Amino acid sequence: MAHDMTGPPVDSSPGEQAGVVDLGAADQVRTDQPPGGVDVAPPVAAPEGTLPTPEPGKPRKLLYATLPGSWGALIAGCLSFTPSLLPRGGIVQGLIWGITAAIGYGLGVLAAWIWRAFAGRGPRPPRHRSWLIFFISAPVLIVVSFGLGQYWQHEIRKLMGVTDYSIPYVIASPFVAAAAFCLFLLIGRALRGLYRWVAQLLNRWIGRSAAKAVGWTLVVGLAYLVISGLLLQGFVNVMNSAYSLRDTKTAEGIQQPTTSLRSGGPGSLIPWDTLGWQGRNFVGKGPAVSDIEKFTGQPAMEPIRIYSGLASAPDATSRAALAVRDLQRAGGFDRKYLLVVTTTGSGWVDPALVDTFEYLSGGDAATVALQYSYLPSWISYLVDQSKAREAGVALFDAVYGAWSKLPQDQRPKLLVAGESLGSFGGEAAFTGENSMANLTNGALFAGAPNFNTLFRQFTDHRDPGSPEVQPVYQDGQIVRFANDPTTDIPPNGQPWEGTRVLYMLHPSDPIVWWSPHLIFSKPDWISEPPGSDVLGGMFWMPFVTFWQVTADLPFATGVPAGHGHKYISEYVDGFNAIMQPAGITSEELASLRKIIAGDD
Repeated sequence: MAHDMTGPPVDSSPGEQAGVVDLGAADQVRTDQPPGGVDVAPPVAAPEGTLPTPEPGKPRKLLYATLPGSWGALIAGCLSFTPSLLPRGGIVQGLIWGITAAIGYGLGVLAAWIWRAFAGRGPRPPRHRSWLIFFISAPVLIVVSFGLGQYWQHEIRKLMGVTDYSIPYVIASPFVAAAAFCLFLLIGRALRGLYRWVAQLLNRWIGRSAAKAVGWTLVVGLAYLVISGLLLQGFVNVMNSAYSLRDTKTAEGIQQPTTSLRSGGPGSLIPWDTLGWQGRNFVGKGPAVSDIEKFTGQPAMEPIRIYSGLASAPDATSRAALAVRDLQRAGGFDRKYLLVVTTTGSGWVDPALVDTFEYLSGGDAATVALQYSYLPSWISYLVDQSKAREAGVALFDAVYGAWSKLPQDQRPKLLVAGESLGSFGGEAAFTGENSMANLTNGALFAGAPNFNTLFRQFTDHRDPGSPEVQPVYQDGQIVRFANDPTTDIPPNGQPWEGTRVLYMLHPSDPIVWWSPHLIFSKPDWISEPPGSDVLGGMFWMPFVTFWQVTADLPFATGVPAGHGHKYISEYVDGFNAIMQPAGITSEELASLRKIIAGDD
């Protein structure tokens, strides 16, 4: 928020508005009078221990702008047009523009206040010429930046094959920006006004400095409680209630299984009506035996799918234990491959992930997953990280506990997989690459969030000279990274024996690269040569880049497959790399990519 502090807070005299222009009466600006018609008079010293107040009958205006703040808003707003990871529509660009300008306004005001503090003087009215220079420069800079922004957006769309472009939304973006800027500016000024009122009140009983400190503390604390407690938690509660109602329903076209090889089917220990919306989708879909046989050209088995919903058992541990019992009942530990999947958000399992696994295994496979939240992935990404971690650990520990008791020559190959928040939960069961190698036969993670513990460990300690966008970790002995798994996965020529762990990440995936550190720190991936679908003109700026990548998050899957956070056919080559099924040709892999992408 832009806290408009044109002078030292609270104890500034009414003359602190000498450096502002009244947005409702700009024509009154004169060189000998501050914009807005506020008289400039030497500050009158207030009696010791009191807080000065504005002149009676002259309430503080809301619609005014300071010259330093205006320059800050202009510069930051123009910088908001620089390219980010994904193409942006006009409405989104308007929001980014407005929010960034509000941040710039606050920074400009703060910089001016600090300058005056070091200079040991109060605010001075800007000359008429200063405002004239601003009003001439502003439209020129905005038009140039707007034009460059449209060019950069065109280049990004061309990189990703995006054809959607709405001229009306582009025209609307300045109006959206103005609305967003004014909203955040007014919120900042309302908080400052509240602070002043609280400090004035406290000054009746305590000294001025103490009143200022306590006033700021109370207002900041109140703002935090309102945002995190009332607004955020209230929003989460409303969404949780809405999605919990959907969880009792079944998607159109989904039928209860008639096979005992799926949860909710005949003989299953997990009732159909406890699986939830996503659980019923998971067990009610998938390739048929005939589909797998058509692909492989050989007899196939019917895959096993086991799922435990939120209503199936009271907590993650008991849901995991129930899933393992149902897996044992269905004969999952007798298959050649056993896959443990940590779901995302409301319990979603990416169909492309599981379908690929079942095709490459010839159906001789079992997959087990459990639900940990009602919320969709983008909300769970913010508030349900601990639940994802708990679910990932509980499910893997339960499966591994039963698997490890089997004779070594009778165990299925144990694999782990997860996308996005699912990769976060999938990682949680392990302490590092050696733990993965000792406890599994392979792992595949797609679009890992930047806060993933092991993902960050591997990328932060990558081999010298390897880029963050596709790092090499310990010569690729266990863990490797692929931007495009259809090509050779670096390091080329190095042996990759035993357990294979593969992270698939797109250079344009904001889920992978978003981090609060973007506010103040320049990441390596921006300094390095860009990935194949990232514009070379992207560069880092404090605050601005953070907001740009943040704005990319909600639209991470709204791009063509193979870009952003949309992983589909990549699972074919990813699973082929870690499973190493015998006899799969490059032509069969190409055919399977079409099947998984829905183009067959």
